Amino acid sequence: MIIGVPKEIKNNENRVAITPAGVKTFTKAGHQVFVQKSAGSGSGISDQEYSAAGASIQDNPEEIFQKAEMIMKVKEPMPVEYPMIKPEQIVFTYFHFAASLELTEGMMERRSICIAYETVETEDKGLPLLNPMSEVAGKMAGHIAAYYLALPYGGRGILMGGVPGVKPAKVVVVGGGTVGTNAAKVTAGIGANVTILDINLNRLKYLDDIMPKNVNFLVSNQHNIEQEIKDTDVLIGAALIPGAAAPKVVTEDMVKMMPENSVIVDVAIDQGGCIETSKPTSHSEPTYKIHGVLHYCVTNMPGAFARTSTFALTNTATICYGNC
Repeated sequence: MIIGVPKEIKNNENRVAITPAGVKTFTKAGHQVFVQKSAGSGSGISDQEYSAAGASIQDNPEEIFQKAEMIMKVKEPMPVEYPMIKPEQIVFTYFHFAASLELTEGMMERRSICIAYETVETEDKGLPLLNPMSEVAGKMAGHIAAYYLALPYGGRGILMGGVPGVKPAKVVVVGGGTVGTNAAKVTAGIGANVTILDINLNRLKYLDDIMPKNVNFLVSNQHNIEQEIKDTDVLIGAALIPGAAAPKVVTEDMVKMMPENSVIVDVAIDQGGCIETSKPTSHSEPTYKIHGVLHYCVTNMPGAFARTSTFALTNTATICYGNC
């Protein structure tokens, strides 16, 4: 098979879909790999490293799409890339179709074979290609929330971990999956008072066993969410329905209840967001305010930590590709 890896063009997307180790795996199995020039530069991988691993370096994306039978990307194709996709060409990437009718119709028109990372499941219903990026995004959410709590950046001027004699920040995490767990680890580790809400009691019991004492747990329902966000400093949206649009578990009326200059980080924005006031943003313009609440809703959060994210993703993805 001829495998093509174009350079990502989404706003501040610096990840790349393959590492030199992945190239070696494919070429050893008899496949050809074409990588666009400087595709790995944002992740600290040079063209020379790809060449040494057996890849052929191509100057432009048109060559990649024209020659390849399978395209490996990280983020969904941008509209300018649609015309380059050929009928029956396999495209392996994070599509998040549930959040974009335009993208869905665009790929249907191209008659491509679309395999979405976020919907690949193991026999036990695990999401092996989504989990590494959920880990990154979850941990990022904690750091980002701590940053934007600072008064100069639009927050309440509250230090996440507080100091002796002064309360730490209150953090509410809606969703106790991979994103929510990692967000809670970071914010609790800094010293915040954290509450995780989830609809799965067994998951809450498990988290209660492994989390530190400054993490509390509640069943996720309208009443509990309303009560918790009235005095929260940070709300992290981490609700997920695999392959479907994220449920709107936090309504606009609930957001209105939040304190002035509190912070929302909606990690579920790739799937449309789980907070009603969320709308997609980019790393160039990451935040906005509605009802006095600062929202951070970047649709490719892990792209900010490209090297970590690239290697985390490809550790799993190369295995998956090899077995597809």
